[in-house]
Amino acid sequence: MAAGDLDGNGYNDLLYGNGSGVSFMIANNNGTAYTEWHNNVYVFSQRSNFVDINNDGNLEAFVCHDVEPSVYYYGDGNGNLEYHKSNESGGLGLADYFSGGNYGSVWIDYDNDHDIDMFIAKCGGSAERSSDQLYRNNGDGTFTEIGADANLRDPMQTWSSAWADFDNDGDIDVFVGASSGAHKLARNNGDGTFTDVTAGSGFDTFTPTSIENVCYDFNNDGYVDVLGAGQTIMFNNGDMTFSPYNVGFGDGAVGDINNDGFLDYFNVDLHINQGNTNNWLKINTIGVQSNRNGIGARVEIESALGVQIRDVKSGVGFRHMGSLNTHFGIADNTSIDRVTVYWPSGNVDQIENPQINSTVQITEGMAPLKTDESLLNTVSIYPNPVKNRLNIQTKEDLTGSLLSIFDLQGKRVYNAKFETESIDISYLKTGVYFLRIIRDNKQLKLKLIKE
Repeated sequence: MAAGDLDGNGYNDLLYGNGSGVSFMIANNNGTAYTEWHNNVYVFSQRSNFVDINNDGNLEAFVCHDVEPSVYYYGDGNGNLEYHKSNESGGLGLADYFSGGNYGSVWIDYDNDHDIDMFIAKCGGSAERSSDQLYRNNGDGTFTEIGADANLRDPMQTWSSAWADFDNDGDIDVFVGASSGAHKLARNNGDGTFTDVTAGSGFDTFTPTSIENVCYDFNNDGYVDVLGAGQTIMFNNGDMTFSPYNVGFGDGAVGDINNDGFLDYFNVDLHINQGNTNNWLKINTIGVQSNRNGIGARVEIESALGVQIRDVKSGVGFRHMGSLNTHFGIADNTSIDRVTVYWPSGNVDQIENPQINSTVQITEGMAPLKTDESLLNTVSIYPNPVKNRLNIQTKEDLTGSLLSIFDLQGKRVYNAKFETESIDISYLKTGVYFLRIIRDNKQLKLKLIKE
């Protein structure tokens, strides 16, 4: 199951998958009824997600297929959907290199370039069907499978993975939970690769297995925990080690149903988190140029604990659908310095000193980044007009800065972290564009002309 507002009318629509197909339930304009739509195509459905795959501001649906290449449905923003297979020529590059076994997809920004990537947990018996896949978003509407290079193409039996910044170092790590055999915990190295840190983490001696693995901060201490196997929460100790705590459940949807700031659990029975004295913040993202839910946005908060990050996701674990809000625990901190939202469109909003122990609604465009005055007279681009390669000239250290190019309609057409002073823009059409540089929570925009 997945949920998201496909037509932007303010009411979430639903996706149901089963062993023979996919059905969509489209909410009417006052949220009182649904209209079913399906296209009678055989899909042995596993995990499904709503996400803006092609970054056009509309939600798409992605559905893992167990016995054939996975499928996706382009959305037009009005609730209409167009069916595709992931291995079709001229598509997104989501080629299924192996014969099915697609079980647990999750869309996350693993490389911190602020476009959304995708991981598929695989389960199928043979190594060809059970080798996990990581797809990097190339920023131009296509994806490249890099699981082996990233040290994540493991031939293990797994139905789902849990992605979070477990060590609060600013990038997303991953727990790949086994449905049989051994689990894997991997730390993000920040360079596109991951290091297996299972040994000594607590997951090396934790033998229960599960088809469901999700990650949230259940005790609001500022570190993300893992819920899944053995009806157990593995509480994060803050140093990439985890301690088991039996809660009597491990398969269901997670969200703060009573709005007390502590995450609850539901599957037939409702389990209310009794909480503690730790403080918290919840963010509700409302897209304008981006999709209405802000699915695919990166949300960051800064406090005395450091920086915490979350990606807005529709569909985690294997089959359930939890809250679309992003939730942060801040332990005994009594203030938060700022919240930053990197929207799928490329827009960035920043809220200073939000009220803790509250839900903050952030609408895209309500608080854009300020201009970096220090860069105004120290950065230039040439040649301008430009045909093929755009050069950036500056004496400033732009290492790690985010570079984006937008067309006159505001659509992002290039996105990458700063690594070199020369950018290949030969693929862009003739016209006027803007180069944006984000550094230290401020931005600079420069106009360029593509010949």
